[in-house]
Amino acid sequence: MDKQLRSSRMNVKPIFSGIDFNCWYSLNDTIMGGSSTASCGISSEGLILTGNVIEAGGGFVSCRSPLLNPCLDLSKFKSLRLEIEGDGRTFKLAVCCRHRMIGFSDLLSKGISWIAEFPTSYSGITIVDIPFQSLLPAVRARPIKLPFGFNSSAINKFQLLHSRFGISGELNTGFRSGPINIRLVSISAIN
Repeated sequence: MDKQLRSSRMNVKPIFSGIDFNCWYSLNDTIMGGSSTASCGISSEGLILTGNVIEAGGGFVSCRSPLLNPCLDLSKFKSLRLEIEGDGRTFKLAVCCRHRMIGFSDLLSKGISWIAEFPTSYSGITIVDIPFQSLLPAVRARPIKLPFGFNSSAINKFQLLHSRFGISGELNTGFRSGPINIRLVSISAIN
């Protein structure tokens, strides 16, 4: 009963679900000489990422949203919520945003992704809550330190990755090479 009461008070803003994923596209390790293949498909039940992950020479597959214009203003929310059938794999969510700072920081920010890593259950849907404050800045999967934080008022891109490397550059213990077939059911913003 207590959980139901809290749930009814939670403010939820759906961002992507079902056919809302229709403009997402794949980006795989072939951009850096790898051999992994994967593609994005959609259904009324979400985004489907299918393919084959090959560890040698790269070791990642991903789906990403197009550049969102206008940017999403999620400043009234504290977290992102993903619902995913992830087959027991560990994933990274990368979120891009415009920054409030001008000049050099604005030029640098074009290559910055704000990343969170999360494991999934071997069966069924995993619900993952990612607080904005837990997102860590990275450039090309390498963590960096910045004098500014994540800007939830100007989000312009999302990417879901399965990579052999974890968030801080170490090996991802939830990585599996071979066939992949996962479903991202939805992404929402929550309080």
